Amino acid sequence: MTLFRLDASIRVEGSHSRAIADIVEEEWKAGHPDDRIIRRHVGTDPIPSSTWATAAFAGNTPEDQRSPEQRDALGVAAELADELIAADALLFAVPLYNFGVSQHFKTWVDTVITDPRFNPAAAPVLAGKPAVLVTVQGGNYAAGTPREGWDHATGWMRRILADVWGLELEVVETAFTLVGENPALDAFTDLAATLRGDAEQLARKHGQTLGAA
Repeated sequence: MTLFRLDASIRVEGSHSRAIADIVEEEWKAGHPDDRIIRRHVGTDPIPSSTWATAAFAGNTPEDQRSPEQRDALGVAAELADELIAADALLFAVPLYNFGVSQHFKTWVDTVITDPRFNPAAAPVLAGKPAVLVTVQGGNYAAGTPREGWDHATGWMRRILADVWGLELEVVETAFTLVGENPALDAFTDLAATLRGDAEQLARKHGQTLGAA
């Protein structure tokens, strides 16, 4: 078995998305102690933002007319696609940044889609593979909160991972991760602890399921 793990946080120390994803990974490893993990750190080792556009234009350029930059971009897209296709299970840790999806994760997705095997018009090559998406929000944008609907990332990620790529997706969300860092959120300390505990419990559950797949 092979697990693919992607981290989009720009932090290593103190990253809430990494910490929750670590729980999922540990549960997966409990069932696969000697198996392979493919890691992609797009937050700390980002793919250049120009890569996807260069690869996209290269796909419409005759092979013998492609520039060295286009060939390199297509090579990156193929490498990213190979990592996903090689995996039996997938884990994504992607925080909410400024109410939207991480630019590093978006560039990664866009680049992957330039690979012909991920053409949205073709049958999804990842269809049916189990996956967990861990996402964290500094505030709280759930139904009934003052900023309900301000999370513009999680819905989009569900559309790509589940609807476009056909993954059997489970989602672990954690809110109020800025409690303790932003004094304006001090009133939510107890609630944040409860939400974190719930997320960790859900991460263990989905990690066990991912490991049993």
